[in-house]
Amino acid sequence: MKLHETIVFGGCVVFVVLLAILVGCASNGGAMTTNMPFLEMDSSPARRPAPTPVYRPAPVVATGESLWDAPRTSRDWRYIVMHHSATTSGNASRFDQLHRQKGWDELGYHFVITNGNGGPDGQVQVGSRWRKQKHGAHTGNTPGNEYNEHGIGICLVGNFMNSNPTAAQLRSVTELTEFLVERNNVSPVNIIAHKDAPNQHTECCGRIFYSYVHGNLKRDVQRHLASR
Repeated sequence: MKLHETIVFGGCVVFVVLLAILVGCASNGGAMTTNMPFLEMDSSPARRPAPTPVYRPAPVVATGESLWDAPRTSRDWRYIVMHHSATTSGNASRFDQLHRQKGWDELGYHFVITNGNGGPDGQVQVGSRWRKQKHGAHTGNTPGNEYNEHGIGICLVGNFMNSNPTAAQLRSVTELTEFLVERNNVSPVNIIAHKDAPNQHTECCGRIFYSYVHGNLKRDVQRHLASR
């Protein structure tokens, strides 16, 4: 057999063999592919780390005498205790968060008056304790817990050791105090600063605001009561 005939013959043999293999695969239902490993696809969503709990502040109601007038209860309010935050900024929601981090059940004050840095200047924010008519958590360590059980806590945002509250804050604290004194029959004598309560080792509510509380504030409240 000549060389070129040998090459042609060999090519035909190879073609016939390949054709037979392909026909066999088809008749076996694709036996070659069924022997291939099956790769399982995980259709479940990818695992993600549990989300970090997000602090949800207690809702705060803004200013307005209609909102200050909480449901009347049998709680005997005897004192109005003035505080300053000793911070340059803040609001009721922020202080609520800080107090909870200390292990308290909620915001310790009944009212917070903002200074324009954290809330509108002079805004009276009503804490959840007041809406519940619940004891305070602002003046501890007094005999019988007297000043928490019977004291309404008002905190003005600011540090008043060397600076004044804003004019808007002073207007608001005067209006709020007049309202609370009249509504709860609190004697003006019992409008006090935090530092006035027994067993307190603090300069709260700051030297500047302290003078205002025992001066202009008490005089304004007394005049208001006399005019009623």
